[in-house]
Amino acid sequence: MAEEMETNGYVGSVACQPCHEQQFRAFHNFARKSHSFASVEKMAVNLPEEKIRPCYGCHTTGYGKPSGFVSPEQTPELKNVGCEACHGPGRLHVKTQDPALIRRTVTIEVCKECHTEERVQAFRYKPILYAGSH
Repeated sequence: MAEEMETNGYVGSVACQPCHEQQFRAFHNFARKSHSFASVEKMAVNLPEEKIRPCYGCHTTGYGKPSGFVSPEQTPELKNVGCEACHGPGRLHVKTQDPALIRRTVTIEVCKECHTEERVQAFRYKPILYAGSH
């Protein structure tokens, strides 16, 4: 019987902490994006769910992707922008510790998935590569 290949998926930043303690602490304590869902919660007070849902793509981890953020109740470990938002899903990397199974080098193209020119103008922030990450 052929063994089924395990698929990669999102596990949340806490799964990265045991091997990357220094980076985890710096990210959690100093990166604004590690608490990004608070912005969604503030906006949600005045907006219906259908207006808030598009915000999940940049304020959570893996929204709209297999095993990514679904809701704060179902996937609380993914409700903020975490390690995997930039480094990719980490299930297989955590399991095997194989560095080839995670995005090690983050490029500006990854940042531009959320930090588009339109959003930079609308929300007045600058997409500075590695700023406040770790």
